[in-house]
Amino acid sequence: MLHLNKTHEIWDSRFLNQVMDAMADGVFTLDEKGRITSWNYAMERITGFAAYDAIGKTCAILNFSRCFGKECPANLKKCGIMKHGSSEVKDCFLQHKEGQEVPVIKNANVVKDENDKIIGVVETVTDLTELNKARLKAQEATRRLREMHRLGNIIGKSHGMQQVYTAIKAAASSNATILIQGESGTGKELVAGAIHFNSDREDKPLITVNCSALSESLLESELFGHVRGAFTGAVRDRVGRFEEAEGGTIFLDEISDLSPFIQVKLLRVLQEREIERVGESEKRKINIRIIAATNQDIFDLVREGGFREDLYYRLKVFPVFIPPLRERKEDIPLLVNHFIHIHKQKTDKHIHNISQNAMRIIMDYHWPGNVRELENAIEHAFVLCNGDQIDVFDLPVEIRQTTYQPLSPAAVPAPPKPYPRGKKFSRDELVELLDACDWNKAEVARRIGLSRTAVWKYMKKLGIPLKKPV
Repeated sequence: MLHLNKTHEIWDSRFLNQVMDAMADGVFTLDEKGRITSWNYAMERITGFAAYDAIGKTCAILNFSRCFGKECPANLKKCGIMKHGSSEVKDCFLQHKEGQEVPVIKNANVVKDENDKIIGVVETVTDLTELNKARLKAQEATRRLREMHRLGNIIGKSHGMQQVYTAIKAAASSNATILIQGESGTGKELVAGAIHFNSDREDKPLITVNCSALSESLLESELFGHVRGAFTGAVRDRVGRFEEAEGGTIFLDEISDLSPFIQVKLLRVLQEREIERVGESEKRKINIRIIAATNQDIFDLVREGGFREDLYYRLKVFPVFIPPLRERKEDIPLLVNHFIHIHKQKTDKHIHNISQNAMRIIMDYHWPGNVRELENAIEHAFVLCNGDQIDVFDLPVEIRQTTYQPLSPAAVPAPPKPYPRGKKFSRDELVELLDACDWNKAEVARRIGLSRTAVWKYMKKLGIPLKKPV
């Protein structure tokens, strides 16, 4: 019997040691005199001290930065653990064998026998090094995001841009729903960011969702979240973007491409400030600011029946219009210098300015892609330029070609004319157009001058499947 008990004790000891060594956190034990009696693998990794370095020593070898609000004493009798029975879980530092400080969470508890006598102490140490690195990265990302969305990064001195600045400041000081309107490439997301980071919600999330990038079902799940089993593939609960933006701002880009079903659900969010996850009936209150953006005239879509009128008026509580670049050409030199400065820092090229001839070409171009196209043109020039200033042949060919024509309105290539408003499409015509656009409904919508919602309605009415037939 005695032999059997001894065998169990040996087995229990081995099992306990294996459990401790399998733990990600550091674990060590002390006897009643404060000497280290066990030391797991994680402690070796965190501290640099091997078990043979530590066992028999006191925890003074770790030189914890604090214990019960003060420096860790070398004598266990002086340690607060004996008085309190456990330590308060707090961040502190221990000293690595090589001398550097390691951020950790330290916790300790006394171990008593059946007579309530203290026979030792067990301590756990959680390494915060990687977590602190992640925190620093997150803080740096937030700092850069704030820097990017500073009001000063929206460049322009024209009358139209002065109105935009005024609107941003007014919008930032309120919680009203904002509708930003402007052509593609005018900087709608930059304006949304400036509103958020200059508001009292700046320390909360700014969540961006492109409403044209996802199908109706995927967008519903993306915005509202879903519960496990709500649909095929929903293997776990998922928090939606509205909930992720709690306390902050959600930016809904390309809002004009919402399907009628999602429009109804968004209207409820705006009215009730609550959401329901897909597959769930529980209502969840949310506290968010909504900023929407579109490159289309939503009022035209309302008149055509492609957008709900009640949702339109809910969205445009405070409208902000960003003028296209061709209507504020006095801002172009400022933007060019701004982009030269940015790409000079990125590339370390010693390009300081742009030649007069190249600037004349840039000023004469009609910029259908607006500020985004201008930045791309400067980046293109940085790739080709080998001198200290950008010249004509460093610019993209499509920009140069417009100026080598006679300088007249006819020299500027006009954008493709949209189909006549109100044109009725036959089934064959629409299928042919879908084929030409590789069944990209957003591209079809752009070509015919309607919303993607209107294209969906046409397809449904004419019995055309939403996906290309195999």
